[in-house]
Amino acid sequence: MGDITMVQINLDNIKRIEKQRNTVHEKVYSTYTVFEMGREKYVHLDTYGRADRETPEKISQSIQFDKETAQLLVDFPG
Repeated sequence: MGDITMVQINLDNIKRIEKQRNTVHEKVYSTYTVFEMGREKYVHLDTYGRADRETPEKISQSIQFDKETAQLLVDFPG
């Protein structure tokens, strides 16, 4: 299979959009860690995909949020 997708999302490159079609995704196993690099705090999420896939223990996606962006998600704009 392919490589892990790793990205960092922050307020400088996130935009709210209105979609015509929305779906709720299947719940999957995931892990997270909170760490500091320099003077910045980050939240790191790993998802592992469906349990029935070929290698369910392999990380499917990794996403990082800086503190400011994580706070935006916690505050969940209406």
